[in-house]
Order: sequence, then C-alpha cells, then structure tokens
Amino acid sequence: LIIGAVLGLALPQFSAIAILGSVFVGALKAVAPLLVFFLVISSLCHSGKSHGGVIRTVIVLYMFSTFLAAVIAVIASMMFPITLTLAEGASDLAAPEGIVEVLSSLLLNMVSNPVQSIASANYIGVLVWAVLFGIGLRGASENTKNLFGEISNGLARVVTWIISFAPFGIFGLVYDAVSTNGIEIFTEYGLLLAVLVGCMFFVALVAYPIMIGVIAKTNPYPLVLRCLRESGLTAFFTRSSAANIPVNMTLCQKLHLNKDTYGVSIPLGATINMGGAAVTITVM
Repeated sequence: LIIGAVLGLALPQFSAIAILGSVFVGALKAVAPLLVFFLVISSLCHSGKSHGGVIRTVIVLYMFSTFLAAVIAVIASMMFPITLTLAEGASDLAAPEGIVEVLSSLLLNMVSNPVQSIASANYIGVLVWAVLFGIGLRGASENTKNLFGEISNGLARVVTWIISFAPFGIFGLVYDAVSTNGIEIFTEYGLLLAVLVGCMFFVALVAYPIMIGVIAKTNPYPLVLRCLRESGLTAFFTRSSAANIPVNMTLCQKLHLNKDTYGVSIPLGATINMGGAAVTITVM
C-alpha cells in the first residue's frame, strides 16, 4: 500500500506498474463465475436436505444490513454535504422508470443463457441455473456427483494460487489510483474520501458488530477484524464484489464453515453488493 502510493506520486509515468492490479482483478473476475457455478452444483447434488432455514436468515440479514448501511450513508451525506463535478457521459445514463422495469430485468437475468451468464458474470443467472442443475443431478450416479466435486475443488485451488499474488495486485491498484488522480486524490477529493471511508469504518466496526453481538451473543471483534484483514482490504481496492467472491469463499473455508451454505450465500451476497458479508459469515 505504502510503496504503491509513494511510487504513484513520485513516478506516475511508469504506467506499466498498473497492469499488476488489472491482471489480478481480471483473474479473480474470470474464475469467480466458474467457481460459483460448479460449487453450487456440487453442493446441491450432494445435499439431500435443506439448509435448515440458514439461507433464509442470511437473506434477511443481507437486506437489513444493506438498508442500515444506506441509512448511515444518507445521514453522513446530510452532515457533510459535498458537491461533485461529474463527467458529461454520466448524463446518458437513466434510472429505471418503475418497479415493472426492475422486475422485468431481474427475470430476464434469471433465465439468461447459462453459458452467457458465466461469460458476462451475471450471478443471478449463474445461481439460478446452478441451483436447477444441482437439484436435477441429485439422482445422478456417485461418479457424476464426484466429478462436479473435483471440478469445484480444482477451481478452488486455482483461486488460492491467484490470491497468493494479492500483495502485487493491491500494489498495482494503489499505484494506478494515485498516479491517475495525482495529489488531488488526497486534497480535492479528500473530504469525499473521508466521508466514504468514515461511513465504511462505522458500518464495519460499529453497526455490523452490534448485529453480530446480538445474534451470536459473543464478542464480534475477533471475527470482524479477521474479515477486514483477509477480505475487506481486497474488496476496498478492487472495488468489485465479483472479484472478492473467491476471497470470501477462501476465508469461509479457513473458518471451517458449511460449504453447502457459503457456496450459495457468498455469490448471493455479491449480487446484493456484499451488504452484511461479515454478519453472514457469523450466522453460517
């Protein structure tokens, strides 16, 4: 982090350094849809029982924690109003006209071609087809089921190899951000960054730990700090829920959580923009 920031200010012309971050994020994004697809199929075709209501609880916590984060962000924006000058290209974007358009888009994403869903990282489509295939393969032979299990394990190993290069990826991402924006990233956008990061820290270190403490009835901070160290740092600098899916799955594996559960809940969380990821890990 420090070396990337220093080199970004001192040697902004060495733009080749930024390729390290692009390659790292690209590799994570590329493998994540495949990992989710085969992991969910493997989990469901081997599972002969439901998740005991855990997924339902996880969805409720995702929704509540995302709403809570939104409320905190609105309060912070009212306390510290900031005026931003946006690019003219942003005017071409339009918000959905109504709930019908939103639901229509959601349904079309759900039934999108499975191969196209994987290629475009459409996780709604990936999850829907993986769940259907997984349930449909419950009556398959053990050899077929084991094949999907071996594929998901192989993809998990590939993810581990990619994550081992995280220091170089983060270095490249920080260099790119600082060299592109220059000293303005610390001055002109300083207040904006302070508000954004302040909200993130408040949510991660105050709001979510309170939820975790109430639900788990234990000290939440050892888990929260581990999640921030192993997952939060990568999520912050990659700025991509999709890229962070493999990181979160690896963390769940280290915590010896139920693979059948986090194989569904983590990609689902990425679709809901990872609101309440730390809470979900505790519930599982």
